[in-house]
Amino acid sequence: MILRRTLLTAMALSAAIVTGCSSSGDAALPDAGALLKDSAQAAGGVTSTHFTLKVNGTVPGLSVHSLDGDLTKANGGGAKGTGTLELMGQVVDAQFVLVNGSLYIKGPTGGFQKIPAVLSSSIYDPSAILDPQRGIPKVLSSVQGPKTDGTEDVDGTPTYRVTGTVPKDALAALVPGVSSDANATFWLRRDGGHLPVKASLGYQGGGSVDVTLSDVDKPVTITAPA
Repeated sequence: MILRRTLLTAMALSAAIVTGCSSSGDAALPDAGALLKDSAQAAGGVTSTHFTLKVNGTVPGLSVHSLDGDLTKANGGGAKGTGTLELMGQVVDAQFVLVNGSLYIKGPTGGFQKIPAVLSSSIYDPSAILDPQRGIPKVLSSVQGPKTDGTEDVDGTPTYRVTGTVPKDALAALVPGVSSDANATFWLRRDGGHLPVKASLGYQGGGSVDVTLSDVDKPVTITAPA
């Protein structure tokens, strides 16, 4: 169940190797609000993406250490990949597949197991990930006190670095149980529509979640395990 919530978080929040940092002294940095508005609009048009997620420390409501996978909103939405997460009190490496509203998980031993639909329907809605009212665009549009504080290369991609606060209510539709606002940093592409490349959310107690997006709109095929 936590995996489903974390997959949503991973897409709403839109960590790779970071090089080429510049300081807040950069001249003529664009307005943060305008960047976020453009990024939210561009994110609303994304149909698929590869993502990575890394949890640093402890974040209330999350028991996932890392995820690496692909997401699509085609055919109602779906996802597939691998992750390190806590199941029944133990940290395990697992494979996951989300397709046609059903979640399948494969642990270190045995085959894929389907999570009952009666449980999955109340926790995960793939269409929410890129939904303008609930997903990535919603998060980008809800940043409070945004500031463009520099430029940075994220895995070779030139970006603007934007900081601000994301209210817990803006994350609630994607991550039920979020209990506090997040101190956020977004890395938005400097070209085109300023698509989000990376996001880092910091929470009370020092825990944080780092997410990166790549291979945007490349074809993704997801099928249920045999």
